[in-house]
Amino acid sequence: MDRRPAFSVTLDDCETQVFRAGGKGGQAQNKTSSGVRIIHHPSGARGESREHREQLQNKRAAFKRMAETPHFRAWVASQLRGETPQEWVEKQLTEDKLRIEIRSDKGWEVTQ
Repeated sequence: MDRRPAFSVTLDDCETQVFRAGGKGGQAQNKTSSGVRIIHHPSGARGESREHREQLQNKRAAFKRMAETPHFRAWVASQLRGETPQEWVEKQLTEDKLRIEIRSDKGWEVTQ
């Protein structure tokens, strides 16, 4: 069986921002840009890491955090289904899945 991924997302598909992390580490920490933020624009997902002293370790941790966000997971699911996230949301907005809740003195009441 030929197993190839349906698609892949690499660091090249994302915007990478580096910054000075601050915190423990003294002068060396204040001079080096070891903090990393990864932004995947198609999904709107973001991941950030600043706990490691090395930029490469922070880059790996930030990418992993970005990939674990609900925004990214929803985007991946929509890509696998072959539809845009907006199309998926519109399919989910059907009358049988929507309910109206009204807050009163007694709490939340569901109306149908």
